[in-house]
This record gives sequence, structure tokens and C-alpha cells, in this order.
Amino acid sequence: MIDFVLRPANPADLDALIALEEAVFDYDRLSRAQYRRHLRSPNAVLLVAVRGDALLGSALVFFRRGTRRARLYSLAVAPAARGLGLARRLLMAVEAAARRRGCNGLRLEVRTDNAAAIALYEKHGYRRTGLRTGYYDNGMDAACYEKPLPEGDSEVLPVS
Repeated sequence: MIDFVLRPANPADLDALIALEEAVFDYDRLSRAQYRRHLRSPNAVLLVAVRGDALLGSALVFFRRGTRRARLYSLAVAPAARGLGLARRLLMAVEAAARRRGCNGLRLEVRTDNAAAIALYEKHGYRRTGLRTGYYDNGMDAACYEKPLPEGDSEVLPVS
């Protein structure tokens, strides 16, 4: 496990967030304007994992009025930081953020050919709830997943 700091993103992270987005995703990328909007939004939490000056990963979760289910919109880990448990820690952190906001569930969509992400979600209690054909800009399908978030400890584990 690598040492890193998990914290809320801030405007100074914008260049690194865009670079991470370009390194990780070939489609449906978040723009600088979208990141700026999400940083200011009371209905979003954007977390980053950093080591020194390097941004290693990010996670973006949305909250909507009228529902107690949050939506994990994006989880990205830099290629050089994969396989080190960072995605798991980011996932745990967004679950904790959702619990603190009073949410009792977290839902997400993932490309059907993203075996690593699907394995992560299923290992951590997410169940497939559906399929959205042609969901992504490049025409790929998305598997829909959801996990109940029972009340309990909403603290993020210490970084190791």
C-alpha cells in the first residue's frame, strides 16, 4: 500500500484533474468547466488522493434532493497507481461521504467491459441492477450497480 492523502478537491487541483481524466478515460471526459461547477456545488463531493504534488486518483459523487441514494459518477486512478488499493480507498471514502449526507444507498454505472472496476464493486457489496445499452459516448453499454449503505460508522479509514 502506498502513502497518500485523501482530501476534498480544490480549484488548485484543476490542471491535475484534467490530466488524470485524459490519462484514464478515452470518452465521456469531464471538462474543466464541469469540474469547476462540481467544486462549487453543494450537491457534489469531489475527493482526490495525492502524494506530494502528484494527484493519484479522484472520485466524484452526486447528491439529489428527493432521494436518499447518492450516485458515484466517476472514480479514476492514475495508471501508475493501479493495483495499490487506491480505488478501494476512494470507494470507501465516497460511501462514507454519502452516509454523512444521510444517504442509504449508492448507485453507479460502469462499462460492461471494465472487468477490474466491476470486480471492485462486486467485491464491496454492489449488486447489478440493470443494463443501459449504448450509454457511453462511444456506444458502449453500462452495467448499473447499487449498494445499500446501512447506518453505521461513516469515518474514512486512516491512510496506510
